[in-house]
Amino acid sequence: MKRTVPYFMLASLLLMTACQNHKRDYDAEGFFESTEVIVSSEANGVILSMDIREGDEVVKGQVVGTIDSTQLYLAKMQLLKSLESVEGNSPDVKKQVSVLEEQIKKLENEKKRVENLYKDGAATPKQLDDVNAQLAVARSQYEAQYSSLHNTVTSINAQSSSIEMQVAQMDDRLSKCKVRSPLSGTVLSLYAHSGEFAAAGKPLFKVADLQNVYLRAYFSSGEIPGLKLGQQVKVYADYGGDDTYAYDGTIEWISQKSEFTPHNIQTPDERNNLVYAVKIAVKNDGKIKLGMYGGVKFIEQ
Repeated sequence: MKRTVPYFMLASLLLMTACQNHKRDYDAEGFFESTEVIVSSEANGVILSMDIREGDEVVKGQVVGTIDSTQLYLAKMQLLKSLESVEGNSPDVKKQVSVLEEQIKKLENEKKRVENLYKDGAATPKQLDDVNAQLAVARSQYEAQYSSLHNTVTSINAQSSSIEMQVAQMDDRLSKCKVRSPLSGTVLSLYAHSGEFAAAGKPLFKVADLQNVYLRAYFSSGEIPGLKLGQQVKVYADYGGDDTYAYDGTIEWISQKSEFTPHNIQTPDERNNLVYAVKIAVKNDGKIKLGMYGGVKFIEQ
């Protein structure tokens, strides 16, 4: 006798089978991203060169473009000439007081001679007083001239330092006319080209470190207590179908604030509306692309 399966039992069996076939193997899911930096112009002027294209690899500090710096260079040359002129007016204190120093030495020798004569009765008190007075005047003149020259040198040194600071500022502005990459990575977008005018703050290009990427995965509140910074996990880059690559991952950031589950992310428990974002660092072998879907599995201890 042929037995038939009731319809509702068959439907339930098919539903269970479908659920088993689509059962998720990941503890969390997310998408790959990287640290992206938009490099903006720090100077005003015409872009003379922009020697990069989208997809180019650059290294940290590499000069990838230049902005016209003619006016800044001329302003620096003018400052250097002013500095040269100011320093040229600085007096040589030693030479200018040497005459008075020599005069004081002669008067001191004369004073000793007169004192000896005075002791022997060959000189009068007036002669001794006269030489002392001359010596006092010479010393006063020396102090006055030295103080005046010292003040002049101090003032000129202050002017020189001020101009040197302006030159340093000009050097800094000139250095900013060279567009450099702030990190080693890949040029993702190019926003400006040679011949265009660049204003300070204008975006020039976007670069990202694609060798060190992150999987931004989302965990339910029940899973968060079991996570910690530095924890090792397995990360899977999903190309669709059975094409999946496994990588070692390290948890580097755990959000302290919950958020609603993104519409394109599924969690093991679909009833979880609030999840926590977690960034997992992954060393990219070149296969992982930004925006690619990925999953996470805990490593059993």
